[in-house]
Amino acid sequence: MPKHSRTRTRRWFRLDNAALIFPAIMRRHWNNCFRLSVTLHEDVDPAVLEQAVKALEPRFPTMFVRLRTGFFWYFLEQIREPVCVQPEYAYPLTHMSRSELRKSCLRVLYFRNRIAVEFFHSVTDGTGGLIFVKNLAARYLSIKYGLEIPAEDGVLDPGEAPRPEELRDCFQECAGPRAAGGAEEKVLRLRGTPEPDRFRHLITGVVDTRALLDAAHAQGVSVSAFLAAVMAEAVQRRQAAECPPRKWKPIKITVPVNLRQLYGKDTMRNFALTVNIGFDPRDGEYSLAEICRQMTHQLAAEAVPQKMSAKIAANVNPQRSLALRLAPLPLKTMVMRLVYSARGESGGCLNVSNLGRASVPAVMEPYISRFEFIIGVQYTYPNNCSVLSYGGRTCINMIRSIRESELERLFFSRLVELGVPVEIESNERKD
Repeated sequence: MPKHSRTRTRRWFRLDNAALIFPAIMRRHWNNCFRLSVTLHEDVDPAVLEQAVKALEPRFPTMFVRLRTGFFWYFLEQIREPVCVQPEYAYPLTHMSRSELRKSCLRVLYFRNRIAVEFFHSVTDGTGGLIFVKNLAARYLSIKYGLEIPAEDGVLDPGEAPRPEELRDCFQECAGPRAAGGAEEKVLRLRGTPEPDRFRHLITGVVDTRALLDAAHAQGVSVSAFLAAVMAEAVQRRQAAECPPRKWKPIKITVPVNLRQLYGKDTMRNFALTVNIGFDPRDGEYSLAEICRQMTHQLAAEAVPQKMSAKIAANVNPQRSLALRLAPLPLKTMVMRLVYSARGESGGCLNVSNLGRASVPAVMEPYISRFEFIIGVQYTYPNNCSVLSYGGRTCINMIRSIRESELERLFFSRLVELGVPVEIESNERKD
């Protein structure tokens, strides 16, 4: 629950359980951020966008925050100053420095007809971010064109006060009686040539959503399981080309699970966990159909309340420990960094994060051409993939911090082979 500061002019919020790790593992040139954007049919009016951002402040108090450092924990504090609307000045997800996070944990950017919001992951997850961006688009269109936009399809009533459940840390409520244990097996680590200036390459594959659904259904699986399987196959092809079979390692794809659907919660804070699904090529050659079956069975087995509650308990129980609660923040940070280095990213090769289909009230549809979702690279993952559909088109964004683009080539060419035509867009620069 939010607390009031002594000045009674700002509220502060404890970090939710998933958010605790992100400030602790920040590095000088890396932290965990993601981006959601909406592309309009007309160029963005910056003055109207500023008004729209300001109009959302009372309705989304946990978004307009800055990162603060306490004696025992990091926390989020509401900001007095309005968030500045900025023209896009570089590649997506440029580094958010500690000094920037002390001022604001989100950025609002525009470029031509695109509005983008970049979030520090301690604030919310992809689902919460998408709701925020939908509401930002709704306020922008209502101010710009005088639209009357109903509160539906993720657009909230701007005059309504935030509901208590929107501000809640639902991890605390959903921890199970028994904590999941055991470290996951070590998997293949993707490598490449790092960009010395930390440039982030972004390749977007735009596909017809119906064609993607048909290809997934032909394998008898969901779109998320299908894309994870095609990605796992591409990773194995790359591994096979780079090293002999005796050096092969398991292939696992990290897939986020939106826990709101499992537990019937409605929070705007983080409320997702990941599962690592895949196969071990040392057991023999797998066809795509076999990989798809592996992916869908593993995902179905893991993404159930009982399993998720045990994973939540494994994360929540240490937070409830009196010894840890009384430890000063520098000691907590050191412990969390050590744990994250040992286990945090060891279970997967890269993320495939699918937010599904974005929908908006019908009155907004003529003004919007697409939504996009981009997650940053992890500290030890040089590649990541994120997916979002709107208006019959699906944008598959592959980001990387290395020069080599072989994984993207293998992945998108395989989709084409499977009957899913791909239009490629990129921010690739000429050497």
